[in-house]
Amino acid sequence: MLARGLLVVARPALPVCPRRVCSGVAYAPSVGRFLAILHGAADDTERAELSEQQQSEFMHAWAVWAQRNEHALVDRGAPLYRKKRVTAGGIEDFTDSKIGYAIVEAVAHDDAARLFLDHPHIALHPGNSIEVLECPPVPA
Repeated sequence: MLARGLLVVARPALPVCPRRVCSGVAYAPSVGRFLAILHGAADDTERAELSEQQQSEFMHAWAVWAQRNEHALVDRGAPLYRKKRVTAGGIEDFTDSKIGYAIVEAVAHDDAARLFLDHPHIALHPGNSIEVLECPPVPA
């Protein structure tokens, strides 16, 4: 169903985490928050080779993945485009392989990582990957 002849394998969703709302911010008790960084391995030529149909199938697969995992998604994320690095020396443009992000909640780090095992980004181009980073609460 996806570009490059790879399929997304369905798997059961994780248990829904009960949420509470305080001051307009949703919190899920006893769960952690995790930042997923999507890395793209394709160069400009490989990305340009995707047909409109392949791009459409990918976007549909991503929407299906997001709907299946909406119980854990805090922020569905967005693409990462123009980038600036701020250092003591100033501000500079830079490029890297980071092309998107998402934020999820899960009981454990491994649970958060498992959410992305069947993410369509991994199957789009050989070498694509997703890093899942724990975001612990800031100490008071």
